[in-house]
Amino acid sequence: MPLQMNRDVFITCAVTGSGSTQDKSPHVPRSPKEIADSAIDAARAGAAVVHCHVRDPETGVPSRRLDLYREVTDRIRSADVDVVLNLTAGMGGDIVFGSTEAPLPVNAAGTDMIGATERMAHIAECLPEICTLDCGTMNFAEADYVMTNTPGMLRAMGGMMTELGVKPEIEAFDTGHLWFAKQLVEEGTLTYPALVQLCMGVPWGAPNDLNTFMAMVNAVPQDWTWSAFSLGRDQMPYVAASVLAGGNVRVGLEDNLFLEKGVLATNAQLVEKAAGVIEGMGARIAGPVAVRQTLGLTRRAPK
Repeated sequence: MPLQMNRDVFITCAVTGSGSTQDKSPHVPRSPKEIADSAIDAARAGAAVVHCHVRDPETGVPSRRLDLYREVTDRIRSADVDVVLNLTAGMGGDIVFGSTEAPLPVNAAGTDMIGATERMAHIAECLPEICTLDCGTMNFAEADYVMTNTPGMLRAMGGMMTELGVKPEIEAFDTGHLWFAKQLVEEGTLTYPALVQLCMGVPWGAPNDLNTFMAMVNAVPQDWTWSAFSLGRDQMPYVAASVLAGGNVRVGLEDNLFLEKGVLATNAQLVEKAAGVIEGMGARIAGPVAVRQTLGLTRRAPK
């Protein structure tokens, strides 16, 4: 497929994530106020979408607490800047097995497995414009950790998103995840056309080489909206690659802590740098109004 550069690009900022980065940079936000403030700063820097997890305010470890999501949502919606809110729905599907000789029972300290309704509780409460749907199961970096999203779980959660009027952002970590996403749209669980995030270089999903990336791009239906990211030092190169291949971009501290070698970044600085790459390629930065028009979103007022 010939490349067709995207001339109107929106930036998503992944503000904090759920990885173990809380002690690796002082800029990784922990409390709801810090997360919301960092998201608002990213929006002022040019992000049209902010993608948010929540963390325990004291320890920084990932959390599913409803009150934390409620506070982050209210703070962002009450700000004097417009931005599309995207909340994760990826928590609650983690299994950590025992040793290779005794995998069962699972490691209770690391396993976080809950039902579809509980996984969607904060989405139903906060009603973000977008929420994520990790569209498959994969081995996730650590030796015995599996990110679990069965077909039944994805159909249940996807159906809830559609019923709530929240746009799913399909997180595709490999080509099979795109294959199943197309099935969910075909059967009507997800609405058409869909929104996809291509997640490159996350162990052990799709590697972040350009051949794999283009295979992923070519598997996305032409009339769907897609974005992409990679990790660490590859974050900014994938800004350019995504724009050149016709997509949108994601940056942020969830995926990369550094502005350049040895220099820790803020979310706003990463957004500003991405905007510079995009505009340097001759494209324009799309704002939240344009994103809503493209995706059919409705801005929600503060509660």
